[in-house]
Amino acid sequence: MSISLLCTFVQKEELQDTIDKIQSWYNLVYNYMYVLENAEVEHDLFVTYNVETTRGNQTSLDDTILIHRKKETNTLYTINALNMLVKEENNGRLDRTFIIDWSKFKNSIILTNSFQTRRVRTNIFKIIKVFPN
Repeated sequence: MSISLLCTFVQKEELQDTIDKIQSWYNLVYNYMYVLENAEVEHDLFVTYNVETTRGNQTSLDDTILIHRKKETNTLYTINALNMLVKEENNGRLDRTFIIDWSKFKNSIILTNSFQTRRVRTNIFKIIKVFPN
């Protein structure tokens, strides 16, 4: 067994339905879901939560991605976004030893498209206590 951090993108009016789906779809761990809001787009929310995963069990809900977290700065990112961020911060070179100044990305989600990273500033919207089934 391993634990993965997931992020589901949702509109504010769909939040409760999405929370219900998450709880029925996954085996949640750590008893909390963190709902972040896009600081610049009022109705865009990001529900983050930890799930128990097993090899071969990689299905996910729609609009859900695997993410990683830099705890000290509360920065969320995908591996693809991290690689692209290293290139952007390191004159176009991907170097696994390059150290990111995470303070520049505090309280953000770093996402990517095919060409560049996109920083989405976040605020905590709600913390949800999850009770085991």
